[in-house]
Amino acid sequence: MLTIKVLGSGCANCKRLEQIARKVVEDMSMQAEIIKVTDYNDIMAYNVMSTPGLVINEKLVSYGRIPTPAEVTTFLTNALMAE
Repeated sequence: MLTIKVLGSGCANCKRLEQIARKVVEDMSMQAEIIKVTDYNDIMAYNVMSTPGLVINEKLVSYGRIPTPAEVTTFLTNALMAE
């Protein structure tokens, strides 16, 4: 099972990224745990200077923008293949 973390303070962009991640997981019929990381120190542990950030299995795959659903699908597929 994948672990997906959405890094951000809860701003509109962070919420949008979480929605995209949840939709892609659902569309791919995969099992994944989606965690919202809102603590500033926890976010900084990933060296993210601008949110939202997306972490899959502890690997930072995107930050500072909202990736498209197609990009998130690619990120998740690559993470599954790496398991």
